[in-house]
Amino acid sequence: MSVKRANEPAAKRGSAVKLGPRFRRAFLFAADKHSGQTRKASTIPYIAHLMGVASLVLEFGGDEDMAIAALLHDVVEDCGGVPVLKEVRRRFGPRVAKIVDGCTDSFTDPKPPWRKRKETYIRHLKKAKAETRLVSAADKLNNVRSILADYREVGESIWVRFNAGREGTLWYYRSLVEEFLRREPNRLIGELELAVRELEASASLARPHNSGRYAVRSSGR
Repeated sequence: MSVKRANEPAAKRGSAVKLGPRFRRAFLFAADKHSGQTRKASTIPYIAHLMGVASLVLEFGGDEDMAIAALLHDVVEDCGGVPVLKEVRRRFGPRVAKIVDGCTDSFTDPKPPWRKRKETYIRHLKKAKAETRLVSAADKLNNVRSILADYREVGESIWVRFNAGREGTLWYYRSLVEEFLRREPNRLIGELELAVRELEASASLARPHNSGRYAVRSSGR
């Protein structure tokens, strides 16, 4: 599958993506595996994130296998490691398992140190297939949009939720955008780049005081 075709909306390719029993089974599988999990510092069920990523994958040209992988992209990292990846392969096939594998940055618990893990993942993306990069980019776009929404509500206090804090989190998303842009640009990557720029701009409006706390700079409005 060429990069261009992978990133064209399905409607423009002349046929709608059909979601069959495998997609429904994947949704139930993900809901069961992530049962009781929530998004960071919230009561939002984690399945909401997985649904959001699957929606973006379909919106930006993914097929059923890619949408299934989107539903399952965190199941290995958060729900059991390599044995779960083998279960994904058995239930949903090698292509789905390959994409899920490519979207996973840790197979062990406890996870490796955050910075090393993220640097390794970015290097891995350099060689990943277009379909894996599309699912990964959809995941990151959903994450950044969620961070932005929460930032507007709680401001700089949001960064305590993240292992890497403010600077590390911004570094990670900047680095991801740079890597995604290394190949042929597309609408999904454009949306991710815009979201990351907005997050950086929002964060740049805050500056540290001597007390270590952040104050909001005037935006002129």
